Amino acid sequence: MSGHPNAPRTPGWLDWYRNPSRPAFRLPPGTVDAHCHVFGPQAEFPFAPERKYTPCDGGKEELFGLRDHLGVARNVIVQATCHGADNSAMVDAVRSAGGRARGIATVRPDIDESELLELDAAGVRGVRFNFVRRLVDTSPEDDLRTIAKKVAPLGWHVVLYFESVDLPELEGFLRSLPVPLVVDHLGRPDVTQPVDGPQFARFLRFVEDNDVWVKVSCPERLSVTGPPALDGERRSYTDVVPFGRRVVEEFPDRVLWGTDWPHPNLTGHMPDDGLLVDHLPRVAVTDEQRHKLLVANPMGLYWPGEPF
Repeated sequence: MSGHPNAPRTPGWLDWYRNPSRPAFRLPPGTVDAHCHVFGPQAEFPFAPERKYTPCDGGKEELFGLRDHLGVARNVIVQATCHGADNSAMVDAVRSAGGRARGIATVRPDIDESELLELDAAGVRGVRFNFVRRLVDTSPEDDLRTIAKKVAPLGWHVVLYFESVDLPELEGFLRSLPVPLVVDHLGRPDVTQPVDGPQFARFLRFVEDNDVWVKVSCPERLSVTGPPALDGERRSYTDVVPFGRRVVEEFPDRVLWGTDWPHPNLTGHMPDDGLLVDHLPRVAVTDEQRHKLLVANPMGLYWPGEPF
């Protein structure tokens, strides 16, 4: 226990959806939620002093409960920025999953080999580089290049979080990294622009020309049209569908999916995780596409050699 009182959550913070619906779409056996987080609980795993937000608690028990409710088999737990470079909560969750979870860490450039090996033994398989300015102060390229060189011998990859408008200035640096790259949330395209427009075309070329995987995740972050109306219709986030479908069609062997639970920093609405599952058949329209997106691809990246 930390012995410190819990810090109050950020004003206006939206808590995660407590009673998600049962999805109409049945996930294939072996489905991996390849992008989710844990928040604390704060009393056991205090948030970082330098954090940009203070969330509600969302610990491993709640995450694993959602996993089972949705019919997910495994999780990839990504270090949340509110915990900074203290990976204790994430590592604890991964270790508690009995082999059914992997982790993505945040590390500093001065991390040593023994610390990296300890993370690797715990189930960590990559590090996250965050370029979203509202979440981090700076992302100095020299530091990130140092980290990438240190994790490359472990066979790890780098998870990238950036806004699509920033790709042109980042692209040269990203191409120079000596590790595979995994891009969060479709590269955060502007879905008010055409799917055939120059901005998304540049992102698709970046994926095609490099060793890049793409998470077909977070339609709730990208959508302008928003969630379904209150008329029983389960179709949602319609404006994001063409972007997700295009990536799945063009790169069927390099796409992943995740819930993003517990959905940090949303301001408009908090998604029903059951509806996020029901979004999947609209972007992966064949059984083969769905199996690759949800099972074969994440298993090959995070559990290579294990049967599925």
